[in-house]
Amino acid sequence: MPDQLFTDMLRDTRDLTWAPTEQVRRRGRQRTRRTRIVAGLAGVVAVAVVAAGAVAFAGGPDPAPPIPPATGSPTPTPSPTPSTAPSATGSPTPTGSPSTEGTPSSPPKTSGRPTGGSTDRSIPAAAMLQLADLPAGFRNSGSDLDGDWTLESVTIYCAGRSPSITPGEVARRGATFDSPTSSMIERVTRHSGGNAATAMDRVRDLVTGCRPERAGDSLSIVATGLAGDESLMVASSISGHQSHWLFVRQGDLVAQVWLAEQPSPDEAKPYARKVANRLCAGTPSC
Repeated sequence: MPDQLFTDMLRDTRDLTWAPTEQVRRRGRQRTRRTRIVAGLAGVVAVAVVAAGAVAFAGGPDPAPPIPPATGSPTPTPSPTPSTAPSATGSPTPTGSPSTEGTPSSPPKTSGRPTGGSTDRSIPAAAMLQLADLPAGFRNSGSDLDGDWTLESVTIYCAGRSPSITPGEVARRGATFDSPTSSMIERVTRHSGGNAATAMDRVRDLVTGCRPERAGDSLSIVATGLAGDESLMVASSISGHQSHWLFVRQGDLVAQVWLAEQPSPDEAKPYARKVANRLCAGTPSC
């Protein structure tokens, strides 16, 4: 008895028309080529996918995160408040503009000046001796005060303390006069506070405290009260050379005058008075 499987196959294929052998072979070859092409394309795609993944893994930029949708209107930026806006307590002074309320029209006067002192610390030329105050034949030879003509210069011949006679000095001025037979030098100094009176005290201390180092030398006060607020006349004898100085104070000014001649106190008094009168041009204390 034939196998049932073959019986079924015979029944199903009894009426089929079979293609020629050559045609079946050609179709088989075409199917084989299509299968190879599809497989090749699949390999190319797989390689491209792997390469793209490698590039991304090697440090490619991350995609930007999506922007979330807006949930409302943005908050407006507040406008700056003007610096001159009025406050609860009143209108303030605008920023950067200093208040001028109560500003004096002129700077305040310097404090610490002596009572009756000059408001100008410079010494005017009118406060110095003039040619009209001197005997005929003198001429003005300038204001150079160089040289060892002052009382301070003789202190090198004295033992003991020699205090400064220009305490609190704030200004000075000089004048020199010459004649064919004589000469005269004046130095006027202005002193702060009460230092002009102190300067006169220092002159007295210097003279009375001097102890001449050589026998025969001397330094002494030979007259006082010649003119002005204070005055004195000093005489020295150093190695046989005679010198005389007049010291006159008016207010905060002190004049020291060297006399080449050797006048007596009475002869020196007219000079002292002229010095005092001229000093009044530089101080309101007269």
